Amino acid sequence: MPDFSQLTERQREIYEFIREKIESRGYGPTVREIGVEFDIKSPNGVMCHLKALEKKGLIKREGFQARAIQLVDHHRHGSAGLPLLGLVAAGSPTQAIPQEERLDFNDLFEGPDHYALRVRGLSMIEDHIQDGDFVVIRKQETASNGERVVAMIDNEVTLKRYYHDNGLIRLEPANGSMQPILVDPTSDARILGVLVGVLRRC
Repeated sequence: MPDFSQLTERQREIYEFIREKIESRGYGPTVREIGVEFDIKSPNGVMCHLKALEKKGLIKREGFQARAIQLVDHHRHGSAGLPLLGLVAAGSPTQAIPQEERLDFNDLFEGPDHYALRVRGLSMIEDHIQDGDFVVIRKQETASNGERVVAMIDNEVTLKRYYHDNGLIRLEPANGSMQPILVDPTSDARILGVLVGVLRRC
């Protein structure tokens, strides 16, 4: 359980705001979102609070991207995972055999280099990735042609198929009505990770 004894009231409020965002949508708020929520005019003012929370061991940050904020030693309430009851046929019916197992998503996507994002938009719909889905990403800075990656361009992140041909980087949507994004190799665009799983609440 986090120790709030050394926090100011504002630091605790910001911590709870970060926790709520991570739990509700899968990733933390931006510096701007925190500033708007708490009427902090300066981004530096927000960063001071984030640095204080990090110094006190309540959050950790990957670089300087606010969306990469993670909570230290935070666990959701309730049992880990879901009961794994067996197989279900998507073709011919199969016999139902009860199993005493639990499906733990930490085991399924094990490793400290994994994180989840919530999809917004329909650019990957032909890869069966829909608006509102959660995607599990493995952090890495390189990818092979055709892999689905999370890339950062001009401080915005996007999920696309990655292609690198003749020195040109192309981020291809899986949606025939949309155009690819052509990236100047000399820009500060970079790969943040590769898609390893998709989760959907129906």
